[in-house]
Amino acid sequence: MIIDFAVSNFGPIKDEVTLSFEADKTDNLEEYYIINENTCGIRLLKLGFIYGPNASGKTTILKALDFLRDLVTEPLSKKTDTFNYLPFLFDKDTPEKNTTFTLNFIHNNKRYLYKVEINKRAVVREELFNFDPKKANVFDRTTDMEKELTTISFGGKITKDKKNKFKKIYQEAIESNTLWNNTVIGGFLKTNIEMPVLKEVADWFRLILYPVIYPDTPLLGFTTKKISDGSIKKDSILKYLNTADMGISDIIFNEKEEEVPEYIINLLEKEAKIKPETLAKIKKEKKIISQEVLFNHKINNTENYQLPGEEESSGTKKYYGLSSILDLICKNISVLSIDEIESSLHPDLIKHFLLTFLANSKKGQLILTTHWRELFLERDILRDDAIWFTEKKNDGSIELFSLADFDTSVLRPTSSLYNAYKAGRLGARPNLGDYELGGSDGA
Repeated sequence: MIIDFAVSNFGPIKDEVTLSFEADKTDNLEEYYIINENTCGIRLLKLGFIYGPNASGKTTILKALDFLRDLVTEPLSKKTDTFNYLPFLFDKDTPEKNTTFTLNFIHNNKRYLYKVEINKRAVVREELFNFDPKKANVFDRTTDMEKELTTISFGGKITKDKKNKFKKIYQEAIESNTLWNNTVIGGFLKTNIEMPVLKEVADWFRLILYPVIYPDTPLLGFTTKKISDGSIKKDSILKYLNTADMGISDIIFNEKEEEVPEYIINLLEKEAKIKPETLAKIKKEKKIISQEVLFNHKINNTENYQLPGEEESSGTKKYYGLSSILDLICKNISVLSIDEIESSLHPDLIKHFLLTFLANSKKGQLILTTHWRELFLERDILRDDAIWFTEKKNDGSIELFSLADFDTSVLRPTSSLYNAYKAGRLGARPNLGDYELGGSDGA
C-alpha cells in the first residue's frame, strides 16, 4: 500500500509534487475509506481522485508512478541504453537537472522508504530504508558518472543479520549486475542470490503495483486471460456485470487458429514486448491461437442470444474489462491506477464501480484521474482528503493540492462542492477565452 509518492522534474512536473494516501483525523466514511489491516499503525485511504483540466498534469502523475515501476522491474540490458522520458523543458536549467522519485509504502506490514535520482543516462543516487520499528538504511547506492560504475553500501542491519546469510560475495554479485542505468532492485532481479528484504521490495513493485490503465488499454483481453488461466472466476465477473444491469447471463470462450502474416511477425520482432520462446513458436508455425469472447444475452427472461465481444457497446466492453480490476482490488492487496475513469462509462456505472470498490475492498488502493465534475454532487460518498487537484502555473509547470487543504473561508462543510468547483473557488479549471475569435475575416 502506498503512503505517499513524490516526483520532481518529470514532464510538466518541475518542482516536487506529492500525492498522499495518509488520512486526516476526520472519521467521515471511516468504514469505507480507511484500510485497517497491516498498515503499521498509519491510517491509509483506499481511494484517491485527481481532478483538473486538460494538460494540467493529472495523467503525468500516474505516468511517473508507472515509470518508477518499470525502472525497478524492467532493468535496461545495456550500459548504452537511455531512459525514455523528458524532464521539465520550459526552463533553461531543468533539462540538465536530475529527476527524483520518492515512495513511502507498506508491504507485509513493513514500512519502506525508497528514493531514486536519475538523469537520461543513469541512476545517479538510490536509497532504501525500512522501519522495523525505527528507520534503518537497507542500502545506499551512488554512481561514478565518469567511470559509469555503481557502488552499493548495505546498511549494518543487513550485513549483521545472520538470518540473511549476507556475505561480501553477495554485495559484489549485486554490484556487478547493477549497471549504471539499473536500480539496485533491478540488479537484484538479475542476480541468483537470496536476500529477503530486496525480494520483498521487488515483489511489491512486480506483484502489488499494477501498470496504469489508460482509456485505450485493452482490458477485454486482460479479463478474458484472467478467466482463462483461473486467476479470476467467471461467476465473479458475471456477478459484477449483472449488478451493473448489463443483461449478460453467460460468457463463452471459443479458441480460433489464425495465420500470422510475415509483416506481423516482423513487427512483433522489432516492436512488441514478447517472450522469446513465444516469438520463436509464432515464427516456426506462423499461426496463433486466439480466443473469441461471446456474451450471452437473455431476452425477455427466456430466449438466449450470443453477441461477439467486439460487437458489444464500448460501455459494456469497458465494464467487462473493469470487472477484473474490481475483482483484483476487492480480493487482493493491490495498487491500481485508472486514467480518465469516465471514458466510455455512464455516470451511474462510475458511481456503481466506486461504491462496489469502497464497500468490498479491504486491502486494495485505487488512484483515479477524471474530468467528471458531477461526481462532486455526490458529497455523501466523498472524503475531502481523497480528492486532489492539478493546476498549471504561469511557468508551465503543474502543482498538486488536496481539497482538505482548503479552510472554511473557501469551503464550508455544508457548502456545495460542485458549485464551489464550478465557480472556480477551488482552482483546477481551464481558463477559457472568448468565443469570438476576432481578427481578419479573410477579405
